[in-house]
Amino acid sequence: MAGTCTNGLDIGFASLNYLQVGILGIVQGITELLPISSTAHMRVVPAVLGWRDPGSAFSAAMQLAALVAVVSYFWRDVRGVAVGSVAAMRRRDYNHQSFRLGVAILLATIPIGIAGIALSSVLNACDSPLRSLNVIGVSCLVMAALLALAEVSCRHQRTVGDMRLRDALIVGVAQVGALIPGVSRSGSTLTAALFMNFKREEAARFSFLLGLPAIALAGLKELWTLFHAHIPLEAWSILLFGIVVASVSAFCAIWGLMRFLEKFSTWPFVIYRAALGVFLLVGVNMGMLH
Repeated sequence: MAGTCTNGLDIGFASLNYLQVGILGIVQGITELLPISSTAHMRVVPAVLGWRDPGSAFSAAMQLAALVAVVSYFWRDVRGVAVGSVAAMRRRDYNHQSFRLGVAILLATIPIGIAGIALSSVLNACDSPLRSLNVIGVSCLVMAALLALAEVSCRHQRTVGDMRLRDALIVGVAQVGALIPGVSRSGSTLTAALFMNFKREEAARFSFLLGLPAIALAGLKELWTLFHAHIPLEAWSILLFGIVVASVSAFCAIWGLMRFLEKFSTWPFVIYRAALGVFLLVGVNMGMLH
């Protein structure tokens, strides 16, 4: 197999076999849509097992699996927004809920779109400092603290139907934090929605719907970048296999998360993230992880 750095792009996944990518696909699919950071796990699992880091290009392209899962699970919502927005524009009914939600989704995408383009050369570079385990560990601890604060200080009363454009912009700004490995896109947007007093399951729904364009753009942009990097055919085959596996596990993750949040709080995720952050920082500084 060719080297794992092509035209300055980290394609570490190309050196992995199908079993390894299948395992990482399951992990990626689950952690991409839970508020625990897929990027953290894409660094931790290979580090613990002694595998090559699959690289940020792998993580970004695998977001297409999350896109498939979210659209499939929330198909009624997605179709309602699309059809309802078109119908509302024809009637010039710009206060219609579907139209407002459609505008909100687009508005929330602007901040991360701008930031993603500005930072793409750093995020996807070989041996990017942002993918260091120390950075990911600190990010996990910070997000655990913020999610805990949201749990204890907010009322959890609002629904997606109560959403305002200001709410979408705030969640969109919070989504920019997901560019830092360890923060988590779903974690940052879910936390922001909780701070605005959304119910837990509604905050998750809000997070997933507002993240659709960002997930799609990130995944498609990475595929375009990989195409122009002229990676080997075998690497494409491995990547496609990972996306298929991740799509199935991501759908299962959404199904489980929505039912969990209907009955329970996010405290298990707070504890898990804090423990993961401590594990990473201790492991790196004691020489157990590299």
